[in-house]
Formats: sequence, C-alpha cells, structure tokens
Amino acid sequence: MLKVRGKLVPGKVILMLCMASFLAGTLFTRHTWPYSPVNNDLRFKNHQQKIGLATPRDCDRKRKLVEQSSSDIIGDVEKTHQAIRSLDKTISTLEMELEAARTSLTGTKFSSSNKTSSLQKAFVVIGINTAFSSKKRRDSVRETWMPTGAKLKKLGKEMGIIIRFVIGHSATPGGVLDRAIDAEEEKYQDFLRLKHVEGYHELSTKTRVYFSTAVSIWDAEFYVKVDDDVHVNVGMLVTSLARYRSKPRTYIGCMKSGPVLFQKGVRYHEPEYWKFGEEGNKYFRHATGQIYAISKDLATYISSNSGILHRYANEDVSLGSWLIGLDVQHIDDRSMCCGTPPDCEWRTQGGNVCVAAFDWSCSGICKSVERMKFVHDSCGEGDVAVWNVDL
Repeated sequence: MLKVRGKLVPGKVILMLCMASFLAGTLFTRHTWPYSPVNNDLRFKNHQQKIGLATPRDCDRKRKLVEQSSSDIIGDVEKTHQAIRSLDKTISTLEMELEAARTSLTGTKFSSSNKTSSLQKAFVVIGINTAFSSKKRRDSVRETWMPTGAKLKKLGKEMGIIIRFVIGHSATPGGVLDRAIDAEEEKYQDFLRLKHVEGYHELSTKTRVYFSTAVSIWDAEFYVKVDDDVHVNVGMLVTSLARYRSKPRTYIGCMKSGPVLFQKGVRYHEPEYWKFGEEGNKYFRHATGQIYAISKDLATYISSNSGILHRYANEDVSLGSWLIGLDVQHIDDRSMCCGTPPDCEWRTQGGNVCVAAFDWSCSGICKSVERMKFVHDSCGEGDVAVWNVDL
C-alpha cells in the first residue's frame, strides 16, 4: 500500500497507473522518432539512385561520350570557318566581276583617235611606256619586234593583239612636244594618248591612268605594260598569257623584293620608307617594272578605284601595293626578264624563246637604240611566230 496524504492507495490502482504510463510513453516515442531503420535503408538507396552514383565503367563511358561530343563540336567549328573563308573568296570574285560589268556598261568609251566608239574585243593590250624624248627608242622598236602600218592593224583585228605607245601630254598642252607626238601619231597610228602630264616622278600616276584608259577602250583578257627599251617576243608573250586565261586575278611578271632606299639623292629613293618598317627592310613581292601583265578584273579594279589608290615613288612598287591586299595570284615568270645576248641567245637556240630581254644593270637594254636590232636578230622568235599563235 502507498500512502497519499495520509491515505493508503490500493496496489491495483498503482498497477493501472504504471501500465497507463507505459502505453503513453510508447505512443509518444512512435510519433517523435524521425525514421525507422528499414525506412532509413530505403531512403539511402533512393538517394543513391537520385545522385547517380556510377561504377567506374559508367564514368569511362560518359567521359568518352563527352570527348566525342567535344571533338564533333571542334570539327563543326572548323568546317564553319572553312565555309566562311570560301564564301569570302566567292564574294570577292563576284564583287570584281560586278565592278567589271558595271564599268563595261557605264564607263566612258574612247578610241585611240579620241573618238567615241564601243569597246573593242581583244585578247591583250600591250602598252609601251614612252616619253617625249624617246623618239629614237620608238623607232628602234618599230624596226624590230613591233609590227607597223597594215600589219599592226591586222594584228589587232585578226589576233586580238593591240600594241600602242603610251604617252600623256606636256605641262603646256599644244606646245612643241605635243605637236611632235601628233605628227608621229598621224604617220604611224600607234599611240595611246593619256590625259596625264608627263614627268619622271609621275610614273605611278601614269600607270594608273594607262590601265583606266585601256579598259575604257578595249575589252581585253590581259593588259601589259612594257618599257620602250625592252625587247619583246610578242608571240611568246601571248602564248604565256594564254596559260592563265581561265584563272581570275592574275599578276604576271618577274617578282622581286628589293630594299627600301631611304637615303635622299639616290636613284629609286622612297620618301615614305617609314611605312615599310625599320631601315634596311625590303619591299613586299611585286613584279619588276620593265614588263608585267595583269588580268582584266585587276585592270578594272584599278580603273574603278583609281581615285583612292596610293602612289609611291616607284611605279612598280605602287602597282604591287594596289594588289597586295587582294586575293591575287602572283605568277613569277622568269622568261619575262632574260638577259641580252648571250643569255637570251642560248635560250633561243635551245628552243626556250624568252618573252622579254633586257639588262638589269640598265633597267632595260643598255644603249637600246644602237643594240635593239642586235638583240632582235640574236633572240627574236621570228616575224611569223605571232601569226601562228593558237588562241
């Protein structure tokens, strides 16, 4: 018996209270315990599945999939770059062709006699750069490699080969120098007169005006510039050019890269030498100025952009700079810069006729007036060769 405040409590009551306390404790424990061991195992397994615990084989497979995916992405990027480069070239070609077509449709058209006419079809236009003081040089050319009179006209009409002496006018138009050229033109009909003031330091401008004028008269596949103290085998020149008639944007000549001369007073001094880097640097590759050829699209490009093309001191450098930033094929043809006899003579005897011959030491044939006939007799292709060219 248990006494409560002086009273005895029966044992049965105590037993019942103990049992009630036990049951209440059991109920309380069930509601407050966070999870059972069984539930804990199941939840851990589910957690494993959710976080994706993998075996080493699974990791290896996934790594390979990632690497393969990266490789595919890199390949796709490279293909995209190639496609962009191809598209850039296509756009460049189309732009030049469009400019050529626009010039053909809207350009001012002149004839060699300064009378308006339609463009004349030709294979090549050969412009012989000359000066007022070079009458004897012109005569030496007419007596050797350049046809005259009816033969010159026939060559242009039947073969599409146009040959003209290229000259501008004097600082005083209509003066004695211009009248002398007018008289010579009336006799030979072999000049291309330019709207240009003649002068040694204006050769870059003259070259630019020559191409612009030539493309406004003749619709030719090639345009050639040659100096009047260089010997040319016209048949071999035409044969060589014909190899490249299907190639766009061709620039053909004897490619060189000479030093940039910064000293004042020396020949070929370049006042803008600083644009080419440090002293002692060389020019970019360009054709030597004695003779070179460019395709129609390049001549049209020069004509269309003549107002913004920069002119350096040296004419051949200027032309090279106009083309260096374009997608142009530079063709290095060493047959266009053979030496005078015995060099070109040995080549001719061996069946390798040169396109052009001159002396590097003179930037032309030394004493060309006296020696042009000698070079022609020793290295010429023969007077009938040009008429046998198959175009």
